[in-house]
Amino acid sequence: MNVTVSDLSPDQAAARDRVAVLLDEAGIDLDAGTLTPPDGDGGRVMAITGKAGSGKTLLLAELYRAMREAGIDVVSGEYEPRRRKDRRTLAILAPTNKAASVLRNRGVPATTIHRILYTPVYDPEYEKIAEWLAGNGDRPTVEGLGDLALDRAQAFYRQNNSIPGALAAAGLRGSDFITGWKRREESLDIGMVDESSMLDHKQFEDLQEIFPTLILFGDPAQLAPVQQSGSMVFDGLPPASVATLSRVHRQDADNPILDLAHALADPDLTFERFERMIEDAAARDDRVVCAGRVEASLMARSPVLVWRNATRIRLIHAFRAAYDAPSNALLPGEPLICDGLELPLKHRKKRIDLEARGLIKGAQVIYLGEGKRPGFSRLHVVGAPEPQVSAASIVKIETPDEEEPFIPFAARMGATFLHGAAVTIHKAQGSQWPEVQVFAPDLYAAARAGRTEAGVPLWKRLAYVAITRAETRLRWVTRYRLGKPDAPLGVSDLAGAAPLALEADQPLT
Repeated sequence: MNVTVSDLSPDQAAARDRVAVLLDEAGIDLDAGTLTPPDGDGGRVMAITGKAGSGKTLLLAELYRAMREAGIDVVSGEYEPRRRKDRRTLAILAPTNKAASVLRNRGVPATTIHRILYTPVYDPEYEKIAEWLAGNGDRPTVEGLGDLALDRAQAFYRQNNSIPGALAAAGLRGSDFITGWKRREESLDIGMVDESSMLDHKQFEDLQEIFPTLILFGDPAQLAPVQQSGSMVFDGLPPASVATLSRVHRQDADNPILDLAHALADPDLTFERFERMIEDAAARDDRVVCAGRVEASLMARSPVLVWRNATRIRLIHAFRAAYDAPSNALLPGEPLICDGLELPLKHRKKRIDLEARGLIKGAQVIYLGEGKRPGFSRLHVVGAPEPQVSAASIVKIETPDEEEPFIPFAARMGATFLHGAAVTIHKAQGSQWPEVQVFAPDLYAAARAGRTEAGVPLWKRLAYVAITRAETRLRWVTRYRLGKPDAPLGVSDLAGAAPLALEADQPLT
């Protein structure tokens, strides 16, 4: 995403100027491109808010470009060179791998909050290579790696700026050079956080401890984190610390999905009128579809978005039945959602390891097959830079009208997963897919319930979040029907993912 100051609208330019003032207080002059060493002061927080299409990502990309041109180093969470006292750094963060991948696909080197909270520990022998690639050391001599392997690593790093990828290009596995993960002990410098409406107060406090200067980007129309009374972390900031973007930029406002999203701001809009608006949009633009059934073939990679858990469970069972999935096993290609880690305190190192690799609550995962050890699964973590992981797994498939889930297989402890063919709209926040199916009967039920959140009818917040998950096409599903797939489930579409094996199957003892 190539962005310049001249590309910014007046409200974006005003927000950029306010960020420039904040950074100037921190010793960074964006316009002059000059830096002074960190002063050790902290507590600088600013939020840039705006609804979908208002240009938050465009502005974030411009700020990243300006800071990089000023000489600020980007911290990725995959490897950090030895610190220099005068070094100024920037980390661009998102709550989930999927949200981070949305930014990376637009040229912004984002990582997850977990990958910044926890840093990798490199084997000292291979750390020499990392320091050389980062420009902080001479070309090393490493037993088992010849000049050709080091040349491959250097060529990869120059093109992709990735230390793990460069080491993989040299013929190493992640388990060769990453020996573990540790909680970050020292603070960083500047942090920019996308999708900050998803942050809870504890995450916000953690980030303030790490970053003396913090810039949040968030959408106030989204759903607030559960158990946070409808408020978002930037709601508590003083008005002088919040810049609001209002103009719609995405596709020059010629986007029927965004038109529908912004129409929800009308306080007099009823669900029935909104559904007629969707029908009208579908009649004139193929980017909006009124569908009489859910398409199972789309559910494998883009979950159906629902409000009620009961609907989610029924749709998951319909999906598995459509693919003739056995009751006692998973098929390669079935989507999963990480529901957390079931590990005792003595396995804290393993917990950190799995979380740092992307297995955090809410992560989207594709099942690739059984691992080498009983209870292990080979997994593809959606949106992760190194997506291939093998982990002890506990898979739970919930059953309609049953309190306890069915567990087709499980390790004694490890990462826990729910099926991911359908997810609640809350869990979908921060993610986007090219084509999204929204289950309208659930939103109608929310409208009939009459519930509100932060003074806004709940159905409108749900609808807003659900339809803005669609990048190019929205399918508004109106009936309880499912269309069977025309091809078997598989994983061939994941073949292009980086095959970096970060972890061998290891027992938890």
